[in-house]
Amino acid sequence: MIQAIATYLPPWGASSAREAGPDEDAVTLAIAAAAPLTRHDSHPTVRRVVLVSRDLPLLEGGNAAALLAGLGLDADIEVKEQLGGAPAALEAVADGEPGTLVIGSDVAGRAGAAAVLCSTEGTDLVMANRLHRSMPVTTRDASGAVTDYADPRLLRDLGLTVSLERASVTGKVAAVAGLTGKDAAALCEGDPPALPTVGASAPLFALAALAERGVGGRLLAVEQATVLLTELSRGPIDVTRDESPAMPIPQGSFTPGPPISISLAAYARAFDAKLRLEAERCTTCGTLAYPRRYRCLGCGSEAATENFVLPREAEVYTTATIRVPVPGVTTPYTVVIAELGDTGVRLLVHLTGAPAGTVAIGDHGRLVFRRVAMRSGVPDYGYGFLPTNRTEVAA
Repeated sequence: MIQAIATYLPPWGASSAREAGPDEDAVTLAIAAAAPLTRHDSHPTVRRVVLVSRDLPLLEGGNAAALLAGLGLDADIEVKEQLGGAPAALEAVADGEPGTLVIGSDVAGRAGAAAVLCSTEGTDLVMANRLHRSMPVTTRDASGAVTDYADPRLLRDLGLTVSLERASVTGKVAAVAGLTGKDAAALCEGDPPALPTVGASAPLFALAALAERGVGGRLLAVEQATVLLTELSRGPIDVTRDESPAMPIPQGSFTPGPPISISLAAYARAFDAKLRLEAERCTTCGTLAYPRRYRCLGCGSEAATENFVLPREAEVYTTATIRVPVPGVTTPYTVVIAELGDTGVRLLVHLTGAPAGTVAIGDHGRLVFRRVAMRSGVPDYGYGFLPTNRTEVAA
């Protein structure tokens, strides 16, 4: 059963198609979408995470550790990373047991992410039919090169139409994920919801739209010639959206430079503190230390400390915009020293989700999970300061 859905769209691009920012990838998009479902007191405990995407950053070693850290979940929770599109994500929701968090994340093409939390309470989504067929009109090789055979009629007539017939899918459906424009409208009844993505997140956006309308019905997910049909009951589902108005990606100047190397020992040592935003609190005087120190800065105690999760709410303590060319970096860019809540802890982070130079001392916002850099092919994650001049709608 579906209890809650959360969605995220990057602020960049156009209203019809969003683009991932330079500090975003499939993992950061997934965390932006799913974070409201893991930090809400009324939601059940997450026991399993399923991440569906065709844009996973690390194909060697996996992305589970960064995903769990960014969501604030324990490192021993089961994570399934699945290469797939709309049918795979919808199937994961239909098969999801209570406590399963399903996330669909798309970077290439239309960027966006959405997450569904399965529970013992909520609204039923049941599998009706599915059919897997191969009609590879678009392919992507191991290096990321895409080949598009550009034959939509072939895909429509010999792919989708045949698949629907073989799967005994007849009549109109409430929504279609994986198709756009006239192809999607031709299969739908009434006024189907317009979906911002066509990949793994598309059926989750469709579920959110149907839930907000208070209607159920059949939901069809399509990827090339593979189809999957589900039936959504009518019932209550909490929907949270983080979808600010679209704006053009700021233009900048990239200065070529040598690739940034990485020290894996330093990377591992700082991983939890940096990605989980956890400080240590002195058990003698209560002073917070970030990062962890062996001697308390307040009282000098060397006694054992306790873990303290830092708040994400932040205020700009000071800021600077760098406009001079920096090798390997696009300029201009803005960095801020952000003070976290009332803890007194301050972090140096970059500005994200807004053009450079658009924040000032005293501005409020929150820290969000972002990709700080790529170092020797490794996504180096951290946090960015996101100002609160964005619209978030909870339904």
